[in-house]
Formats: sequence, structure tokens, C-alpha cells
Amino acid sequence: MRSRKLSQFGQQLFFVGPAVLFFTLVMIIPFVMGMYYSFTDWNGVSGQVAWVGFDNFKHIFSGDPDFWKSFGFTVRFTLLGVILTNLVGFFLAYFLTKPLKTRNVMRTVFFMPNVIGGLLLGFIWQFIFIKGFSTMGEMTGWSFFELPWLGDATTGFWAIVMVFVWQYSGYLMVIYIASLSNVSKEVLEAAEIDGASHFQILRSIIAPLIMPAVTVSLFLAISWSFKMFDLNLSLTKGGPFKSTESVALNIYNEAFLNNRYGLGTAKALLFFVIVAVITLIQVRVTKSKEVEA
Repeated sequence: MRSRKLSQFGQQLFFVGPAVLFFTLVMIIPFVMGMYYSFTDWNGVSGQVAWVGFDNFKHIFSGDPDFWKSFGFTVRFTLLGVILTNLVGFFLAYFLTKPLKTRNVMRTVFFMPNVIGGLLLGFIWQFIFIKGFSTMGEMTGWSFFELPWLGDATTGFWAIVMVFVWQYSGYLMVIYIASLSNVSKEVLEAAEIDGASHFQILRSIIAPLIMPAVTVSLFLAISWSFKMFDLNLSLTKGGPFKSTESVALNIYNEAFLNNRYGLGTAKALLFFVIVAVITLIQVRVTKSKEVEA
């Protein structure tokens, strides 16, 4: 019996051990070290680390308006990003589960932006906003193309939202396609026979049955939106005058440009707690709305 338990433990250690080891090295240890550095004054380079307790957090709440300005931008961006990516992803999935001849090609086309790295994607769209839209404006005379898309706080915000939705809605589309494909065709046909309209079927039958996919998609979209960094860096760099600076970019600038690593990790820890609470509430709320298929 003892040898059997040892054999089972050895098998578990062989298969799970490497993953646990790498997860600990890459995630757990850096997270714990970050928690420690958030209570210190350190420039990220020298060997002298001064313990300052809660001074970094006091500075964030009392003397760092840039952080809360970036937090407000991130909240507004997250609200729009989560709603639009899920709406676009769902309706793409809804129409691409219909018997269309080109639906497989269209699925590939809409998913492809997600394959491109965020920084590269940002630089591509930077060229489009600056050069492409300028050329289109000269050709068509439409004022829409002649707006200062990356040079103004309002248009810069919407430019980042547009690129974000364009990049991630295809990924959520795949999740919704998988969920919609599992909706019983008999149930939908019965609803049509009973005289239900397409909107009634969508609202009262399809929406409740795909709530597990909604839970996952909302969780992913919230995580992506709050952590948005690469698009922000490559498109606007937080400008003009930090009006489009996300929290992730603010933390990066604080730690690696201002050489205040302790304050940067304190901001990161506070941001982690806020995002964790929001995502836990979201998962709890959407889980409560799920129904048995």
C-alpha cells in the first residue's frame, strides 16, 4: 500500500512538478518579491533597499494625481472596451454560425488581428492613423479622417478603443461560436414554431444558455482592458500630457523611467487588488445568471 502511494506521488510529481516549479519561479516568487519591494524605497539598481513601510501607499493616496488620472482613464477605457469587444464578438459569432458559404474564411479573417503582437499592431495602426487617414481625408474630404487621432485627448482615447476592439473581438468571437454551437437546435425550432421573434429567441433562450461563455469573455475582456499596455505605449505613449496614460503605463514609467521601483511596485500591488476585487464580483454575478442547458 505504501509503495502504491509512493508510486502515485512519483507520477504526480513527474507530470505536475515541472509546471508547479516554473509557475513558482515565474509567478509566485516575483509576486512575493514585489510585495516586499512595495514597502521599500529602491531605485531598482542599487543594492541599498530602505524599508519605508506604508509611505509608498500614503504617497499614492495623497500626493500622486497622475496615478489617479491614469486610473480614471483606465476605468473609462475598460468600460467601453469590455462592452464593445463582447458585443462585436457576440454578433460576429451569431452571424458566423449561420449557414454561410464563406463563414470559415470570415472567422479566420476576424481572428487574425489577435495573432499579431500588441506593439507591432500599435505601430501598424499608428501609421494608419497618421498617414493612411490623412491620405483618405485628402481623397474624400471627410472630416472624420482629418481628425488629430493621436494628438488629442478625446480622439486618442477613441483611437486606442478602436484598435483594442479590433484586436480582441475576434478572440471572443471564437468563444461565443463554441457556445452558440452547443445551443439545442430543437429548442430554437420549438420557439420559432411557437411564434417567438428573432429578438425574443436571442434574449430569452440564447442569452441565458450562453452565460458560461459570457462569464469567461467578460473575465478576459476586463483583464485585457485593465492590463492594456502595449497598445498604449505604441500608439500615444500616454500623451498628450498623460491624458491617455493607462495604469500599466504609469506603473512602468514610475518604476523604469523615474527609477522609483518601490513606488512602482506599490502601485502595481494596489492595482492588482482593485482588479482582483472587480473580477471576483463580475464572475460571481455572471455565474449566478447561468442556467442548465
